[in-house]
Amino acid sequence: MNVAVTGAGGYLGSRLAAAFRAHGGNVDELKRSGDNAVPFTLADGAPEGYFRDAKIEVLVHCAWDFSLVRKEDIYRVNVGGSMKLLEQAHREGVKKIIFISTISAYPGCKSLYGQSKLAIEEQARQFGAIVIRPGVVFGEKPGAIVGAMAAAMEKLPVVPLIGNGRQTLYPCHEDDLAQLVIALATSAEPGGMPIIAAGENGWTFREILAGLAKARGRKLRLLSVPWRAVWMLIWTAERVGLRPGFRSDSVISLVTQNPAPDFGPTRQTPVTFRDFSALTGSAQMEEEQ
Repeated sequence: MNVAVTGAGGYLGSRLAAAFRAHGGNVDELKRSGDNAVPFTLADGAPEGYFRDAKIEVLVHCAWDFSLVRKEDIYRVNVGGSMKLLEQAHREGVKKIIFISTISAYPGCKSLYGQSKLAIEEQARQFGAIVIRPGVVFGEKPGAIVGAMAAAMEKLPVVPLIGNGRQTLYPCHEDDLAQLVIALATSAEPGGMPIIAAGENGWTFREILAGLAKARGRKLRLLSVPWRAVWMLIWTAERVGLRPGFRSDSVISLVTQNPAPDFGPTRQTPVTFRDFSALTGSAQMEEEQ
C-alpha cells in the first residue's frame, strides 16, 4: 500500500507514518523538510502530479499550521490549502482519503479550530473522504495539548487551572488512533458520518491534569483562574507577535466542548479505545490548592 501522510513532521503525523510502516505500508512523508521528505506546506501545496506519479493509494491529511492565530490567515492557509490538497488528491486518482479533524468540530462550535476543521470536513466528504475526529490524544510521550499540559507541570510550581476544571474531555491513545486510521484505510467501506476517535468515558480537565501528574510522580498544585482572563492574556500576547505554549483559541475549545458527542459511528469500527487510566492506573486526585 502506498500511503502519503501530511504533517508527518508533527506529533500525530509522525505517529501515523510510523504505524503505517509497521503495518507494511510504503509511506511518503509530506512535510517541510527532512530525510526523504516530499516538500509540502499548506501554503504551497504538493507538487503537481505527485499523487498520480507516486501511485499513492491512501492520503492521510494531518497537516495544520498552528502558528496562525487570525481567522483570515487560518482560513486562507489551513482551510484553503487543505481544500486544494484534497481536490488534487481526488483528481490524481487517490483511492482513499482520510481527513484528521477534531472532536472540537461540531455544529455550533465556538473555536476557530473547530469551525475551520468543520469547513474542510464538508469539502472532504464531497470527495468520499473518511473524517476522523480525535479526542484529546495522549501517549507515553504526548504532544499537542496533552504535551503542553505535561510541560507546564515540569516547569511551573503551580499549574493554572482554566476555569473550574470540570470541562469534560474524551481522551484517545495515539496507538488506538493509529489502529483506527489503518483499519479504515484498508477497509472497502466508503466514507460516511464523522467518526469520533476516543473512548466514551469522559474525563474532566482537572482529572486529566491529576492523571498526568501521577504518571510523572509529581504532586499537583493547581490555581484556578477564570477562563476569560486566561483567554484575554494569551490573545493579547498573540496580537503583539508572541507565541505562548497554549493558544487563545485552545482555551475556547476547552471551555466549549461538544456537550453530546455522537459515538454511534465509533462503535461500528473494529477499534476499542483504551481509557485514560491506562496511562495513570487511576483517576485518583492528588493535588493541593
